[in-house]
Amino acid sequence: MSRSGQGFHYDRLQRGFHWLMAALIVIALGLGIYAAWQVPGTSPRRELLDIHKSLGLTVLLLLPLRFVYRLVAGEPAYRSAPSRSAHLAATLAHLTLYALMVLLPVSGYVYSAAGGYGLPWFGVFSFPRLVPVDKALSQAGYGAHYWIAWGFGILLGLHLLAVAWHAWIRRDEVVGRMWPRRVAGG
Repeated sequence: MSRSGQGFHYDRLQRGFHWLMAALIVIALGLGIYAAWQVPGTSPRRELLDIHKSLGLTVLLLLPLRFVYRLVAGEPAYRSAPSRSAHLAATLAHLTLYALMVLLPVSGYVYSAAGGYGLPWFGVFSFPRLVPVDKALSQAGYGAHYWIAWGFGILLGLHLLAVAWHAWIRRDEVVGRMWPRRVAGG
C-alpha cells in the first residue's frame, strides 16, 4: 500500500489535479493554435489570447500545489509492478511533462511581458510585468514558447499513445490508477 493509504489508485485530489490541469492545458493549446491563425490585433484573436494566457498562468500557479501534494501523498502501489525500464521511462516522461508545464507558460509570460502585451487573468486582474519591455527578449520568448509548445504537443501525443497501449494492448492496471475506483474496477 502507498504512503497515503489509497491502495492502487491515486487519491481524489491527485486525480482532480491531473484532470483539471489536463483540461486547462488542452484548451490552452487549442486556443493558442486557433488564435495563431487569426489576424494579429483583431477580435477574436485578442480575446482568445487573453483566455489562453489566463489558462497557461493558472497551470503555472497550480503546478507547485500539485507537485508538493504529490510528494506528500505519494504514488499508489501497483498490483503488479511494471518492469524497471517501463517505470524509468514513465518517470522520465512525467518529469519532462512537469518541466514543460513550467517552461511553456514562463516562455509565454516572457513573450507577452517583454512585448508590452497584457497579462490578464480572466479579466479579474493582471499579472505584474517582471521583465522589461524588450523586443529581442519578447522574440526570444516567442521562439521558446513556439518550440516548447510543439515539444509539449508531441510528448502529450506520446502520453496518450502510452495510455492507449496500457488500456487496449497490455490491458494492465496503469490507466485505472488515475480513474475513480468504481470506474477502474477496484
